[in-house]
Amino acid sequence: MRIAALALAVGLVLGVAACGGGGGNSGGQPAGSIKVTLTEFKFDPASIDAKSGTLTFFLVNGGSISHDLVIRDSSGNRLAGSDLISAGDSTVFTASNVAAGTYTYFCDQPGHEQSGMHGTLTVT
Repeated sequence: MRIAALALAVGLVLGVAACGGGGGNSGGQPAGSIKVTLTEFKFDPASIDAKSGTLTFFLVNGGSISHDLVIRDSSGNRLAGSDLISAGDSTVFTASNVAAGTYTYFCDQPGHEQSGMHGTLTVT
């Protein structure tokens, strides 16, 4: 009887563990990150202020098509870029060694930036 009860308990524990978070956006927003929501065709917020150094973004695609976030400097050089984020998904994106200055962030999917999907990143 004890073996059967033990087997049942182990089975329940394993079953509950199997239902646990298996990836995607189950972890939520990391502490200290900058949350940016991507939709058609805008970023929220459209303006971000941050301190120089490593910047961590929590990107949430609230739209119905895939988007990304790319940072470029005032000379038009690409500084960093996220992976493409499917509709309804989220990801954490890190840009390292970002110096003080003013940058543009945009979605580099064809036509998205031209449709208004861009913003300003001010780093102090």
